[in-house]
Amino acid sequence: MSTSPVVKYLTLLAAVLALLTTAPAAVAATPFPRTADAPALADTWQAPLSTRGRYIVDAQGNRFRLKSANWDGAQGSWTGSGSADDPADHHAGQDSYGIPLGLDRAPLPQLLADFHALGINSVRLPFSDEMIHGTTPVPDTAVTANPRLRGRTPLQIYDAVVAALTGDGFAVVLNNHTNTSRWCCGIDGNERWNSSQSTQQWADDWVFMAHRYADDPRVVGADLYNEVRRDVLDDPNWGLGDDHDWYTAAQLAADRVLTEANPNLLIVIEGINWTGLPVDGLPHDRPTLTPVRTLSHTLLAAHKLVYSAHFYGYTGPRHSGATGIGETHDARYKDLTRDQLYQVLGDQAFFVTTEGQHYTAPVWVSEFGIGAGETGTAARAWFGNITDYFADHDADFAYWPLVGWEGHDDWALLRYDTSGHRYGILDQDDWRGTAWSHLMTATSRTGYVAPVADWRMLDTDHGDAVRSSRVRAAGDWDSGAYKAACPDGLRLIGLAHSGGRGLCTDTTAGDLRATGSGQTVVTDERYVPSGGDWASGYTKLQCPAGQFLIGYSLRGQRVSAGLCAPARTALGGTGRTVWFDRSDNRPADNAGGEFASGAYKGQCAADEYAAGIAFTTRLGSSPGPAALLCRASPS
Repeated sequence: MSTSPVVKYLTLLAAVLALLTTAPAAVAATPFPRTADAPALADTWQAPLSTRGRYIVDAQGNRFRLKSANWDGAQGSWTGSGSADDPADHHAGQDSYGIPLGLDRAPLPQLLADFHALGINSVRLPFSDEMIHGTTPVPDTAVTANPRLRGRTPLQIYDAVVAALTGDGFAVVLNNHTNTSRWCCGIDGNERWNSSQSTQQWADDWVFMAHRYADDPRVVGADLYNEVRRDVLDDPNWGLGDDHDWYTAAQLAADRVLTEANPNLLIVIEGINWTGLPVDGLPHDRPTLTPVRTLSHTLLAAHKLVYSAHFYGYTGPRHSGATGIGETHDARYKDLTRDQLYQVLGDQAFFVTTEGQHYTAPVWVSEFGIGAGETGTAARAWFGNITDYFADHDADFAYWPLVGWEGHDDWALLRYDTSGHRYGILDQDDWRGTAWSHLMTATSRTGYVAPVADWRMLDTDHGDAVRSSRVRAAGDWDSGAYKAACPDGLRLIGLAHSGGRGLCTDTTAGDLRATGSGQTVVTDERYVPSGGDWASGYTKLQCPAGQFLIGYSLRGQRVSAGLCAPARTALGGTGRTVWFDRSDNRPADNAGGEFASGAYKGQCAADEYAAGIAFTTRLGSSPGPAALLCRASPS
């Protein structure tokens, strides 16, 4: 005789209670009861996750496609008007009490079993910074169906949900959705990561959360912030170096998470959701991931970056999604033909999956969705078209939302009434079921994904770009200069004549660097051999014999130093000079892509390494890099 649901439920809740009274580090070490479907899912993948080109892979190198849904609620549901104690003043009339929705209506085992029935393998789990710091227990009514969770704070209940999901084999991506517990996403105090707090506090909270679940290997990702957008007065930007620079803030948080908390996490960076004023005739836009074409992130861990975007039918390429005030005459996504939609999806996001570029990474559409009660022809067609696109392009995705209340939010994949009865997309009369089934069952790449060449950008636009853990550990190698160094395992292969950009790769030769921490800072011509003037009349910073370039430094535009590392094998002694002070000088195949837009660039061939940098200090000439010494890589 099989164990009764009641016994399973009580066993699970007893385990949850035990977990909540232990330190967070003990969560992963404590066995957690699984539903009947858990072993099948758990056996399909092995943590941690990383990336290979456009794909996410597990610890064995096998494709792990994020087939996800958003279990929201912990980010807050109050709409910002009226009493926060009145459910009518919460999104869709659903007071989440700052915890994942549905715990008042269905026991955890039932919820998890229904998640398995959907076919998802992962959950994006939103939270707010306010939730992290809250000390007030949720009211008993918030956990009616899970009474053993009574008396717990929202963070403690979040802990229990994380443990339940990962114990059942699901991958969990933590998502910092909001600063406050107010519903997102308008002019609400949550427009930017630092709208209601400092960037320092935001990054500190991320270190706290990443460290809290570091011992749970199925907590696989940190989705840094949701739908960065304009507030009343100011736009976010991508690379200006100010307090509204999302590119730089994401880089900061990613570095801290990977170095201070959990080096195994995927780092998910969403594009910019909205800039400008949504008024006809005034500049406005939904940049999404378009800035990545010319300024991409390079993390300390080269295979941990995932980019993210959101698409809803009621928004558009230049439409905020508003009705009434804030509505413009721009097309919404649902107004586009199938071909137009496919083109826009590629232009705004999926170009990032192109292999062999400095921006190449997986793209996760971490929000899309529609209501079960939607009757509009255009909206229904959009949902079919976008799910077809995800199926055709083997895309990673996360539906919004996963859980809701019956009679309140018909967008939810699963809805529960007060007695715990389930409604939603698993029912035959839910029109979304056909598109969902196609998305979940369409042919997808599986199995082993072979490693691909890595290309990564370095930028010293507003400070250092030292992306190597080994170089960082060696200390400040050129005090007072802006410094750049390739991630561990990559070598420098390209430079810009102005602007301070560089390009790194491991193509053809793989990781050239020898073991150990050895490196050489080159500030003069002492390593240029007699008779080896490869850039006459120019100052040459050449690596010692047996070493290759992994970094450089600048003082203003002037080259300050080259950073060289010893090779693991013998290096060739002959080479060629690649000049780029008057025009681009790059391989014809454009390998690595446009890494320094608007500047002249020089780049060694894929089967070469850079052994030296030449520049001039002549009056009237640019003091930036003017030539590279390129030599054949060992075979």
